[in-house]
Amino acid sequence: MNGIQQIAGRVLPLERNHVDTDQIIPKQFLKKIDRQGFGKYLFYHWRFDDDGLPRKDFPLNEPQYDQAVILIGGENFGCGSSREHAPWALQDFGFQVIIAPSFADIFYNNCLKNGMLPIQLSKEKVEQLQKKAQQKPYELKVNLEQQAVQDEDGLVATFDIDPYWKQMLLNGWDEISITLTYEEQIAQYEKMRQE
Repeated sequence: MNGIQQIAGRVLPLERNHVDTDQIIPKQFLKKIDRQGFGKYLFYHWRFDDDGLPRKDFPLNEPQYDQAVILIGGENFGCGSSREHAPWALQDFGFQVIIAPSFADIFYNNCLKNGMLPIQLSKEKVEQLQKKAQQKPYELKVNLEQQAVQDEDGLVATFDIDPYWKQMLLNGWDEISITLTYEEQIAQYEKMRQE
């Protein structure tokens, strides 16, 4: 995984509460175990009609949200089943940061474990960001080291993140990477056991 220090880019506002993982990536598309190729199915039933044509009333189909890398959602984002495919689909589509007032615990942890940054801000701050993103093409800068979100109008919001996960994301490590830092000690232990 690549490390995250700063992410800057276009914002997609998704003013929906309780977005569950089946809405993020419907079950019929969960036929693969690798992480690639799920982005085209992201929010599938909201993005496309029964004939597979884009719905005009869904923000992800609007040109001003092309190339969005930051999604601002509603409360309890990522609820439902524990499928890891949900953050895979968001990431494969191009999202690197999800901002919401609250997250389902399993989804939040799945984001962190897959190198995506979930940020919890107050409901009022999230609504303020969503309104800005609806009015014009809107960009945010996220600085993980400083734990801050800011825009070019002077808005600054700070967020909390567990120090362990902060270091994991900054360095681009996953849990296997951490284990491999002990490779020498593991080899010594295995050698000792064989004697």
